[in-house]
Amino acid sequence: MTAMLQPAIHATVNITFNGQAIPLSSRTTLAALLAALGQHCTGMATAVNGDFVAREERDACVLEAGDSVTVFRPIVGG
Repeated sequence: MTAMLQPAIHATVNITFNGQAIPLSSRTTLAALLAALGQHCTGMATAVNGDFVAREERDACVLEAGDSVTVFRPIVGG
C-alpha cells in the first residue's frame, strides 16, 4: 500500500498497520483508517501501540506518526 489514504491536506505521517508501513494524512482517526482500508472489524479487536482501543473509541483515536495499529481476532476462553 503506497498510495495515500486521504488527500494530503495536512502533513503526512507514517504508521504501521499489521506490520506494514503506510503513509496517511495527519489527524486521521483509527475509524477513518479502518474504513479507508476496507476493514470490516465486526468481531475484531484493535490496538494502537499495543493498547486496546474499544470499537466506540475508534472515532476519537487520532493516529500519530510512528503509531503501530494492529487488528486481530480476540482469543476467548476460560
